[in-house]
Amino acid sequence: MKTIDELLSEGVTGKRVFVRADLNVPLSGTTITDDGRIRAVAPTVEKLVAAGARIVVASHLGRPKGAPDPAFSLAPAAARLGEIIGADVAFATDTVGESARAAVAALTDGRVAVLENLRFNPGETSKDDAERGEFADRLAELADVYVGDGFGAVHRKHASVFDLPARLPHAAGDLIATEVGVLKKLTEKVERPYAVVLGGSKVSDKLGVIDHLLERADRILIGGGMAYTFLKAQGHEVGSSLLQEEQIPVVLEYLKRAEDKGVEFVLPVDVVVSEQFPDLGAKAPTEHRTVPADAIPAGFMGLDNGPETNRLYASKLADAATVFWNGPMGVFEHPDYAEGTRAVAQALADSSGFSVVGGGDSAAAVRTLGFDENAFGHISTGGGASLEYLEGKTLPGLAALED
Repeated sequence: MKTIDELLSEGVTGKRVFVRADLNVPLSGTTITDDGRIRAVAPTVEKLVAAGARIVVASHLGRPKGAPDPAFSLAPAAARLGEIIGADVAFATDTVGESARAAVAALTDGRVAVLENLRFNPGETSKDDAERGEFADRLAELADVYVGDGFGAVHRKHASVFDLPARLPHAAGDLIATEVGVLKKLTEKVERPYAVVLGGSKVSDKLGVIDHLLERADRILIGGGMAYTFLKAQGHEVGSSLLQEEQIPVVLEYLKRAEDKGVEFVLPVDVVVSEQFPDLGAKAPTEHRTVPADAIPAGFMGLDNGPETNRLYASKLADAATVFWNGPMGVFEHPDYAEGTRAVAQALADSSGFSVVGGGDSAAAVRTLGFDENAFGHISTGGGASLEYLEGKTLPGLAALED
């Protein structure tokens, strides 16, 4: 795939360059609580500014229902992008309508405009090729060149990700190039021992990547809500903890495969439990206690790894040459249940191996808990995209950028 540097060498001065970014940042009202994805795409935008392009930045945010919804407006992200690059950024209040056309027409060399949330138009996410293509045609009218740099969306067959590059000369931005390079280190000639840490709420979200990694990893450490399905599969009671009982047969199969292949499967040995899920807004102290993972009382739910598990996981990561981590170990947004996630992050920060934080909540946790991003080998912007790449799937947004 063509790189942005190759594109720049051909000259983009005065050209309208459509940058498909990933500005899907978490919001509290109109306040951005983690601007990592905006900062990640800023270098590509700055290169195009310096080259005299007329830059049209587009993205989705959240899951609106194919119609405008103020709760999912990209206006805060547009303002933050302007702050990061140190320039005024125009904002169009629609995607391909009058405001978008006017904002793009008003661009001069080296200036930037951001379109409103692409998912406000149903054509962006439509499963109908014709409807999606019609929206891509209208987006193509706003640009001369396409740069794909929204790694967090490349696993989606959406109009701006998959269909639009086919209509314009295209190249990959620096962020996508970096992400793909890092993921190749996790799939090709991996330095060993190779440890994988998987957390998050649902085991069903990670089945594909576990299946794939059982052929590749040396150790798989499980935490978060998904751990309780594994514990239940081993015959332990899990109280009122998050449980996907229908996945137990698959989990048992994976545990057997891991044993047969010599892959070390590590589960919590103690957990922090409470009778109620915490109020994440108030963050007030809660009633909680630590119990053995095989002795969770009835009516209690597991919300974090316990201290013995934290020490165990740190020891399993200490000598790893390569580590991939996706998913928090507990409800890290509340201080009573953040220690498991903090312990994994600290183990990766202390490691001399190559560590990859696999996007999504894991990346947010690293920043929320105050870690220096430079302490990690790479912090991905795309949790779902990273997982699907590791599963060996073809990602539509990457396929569309191939020449």
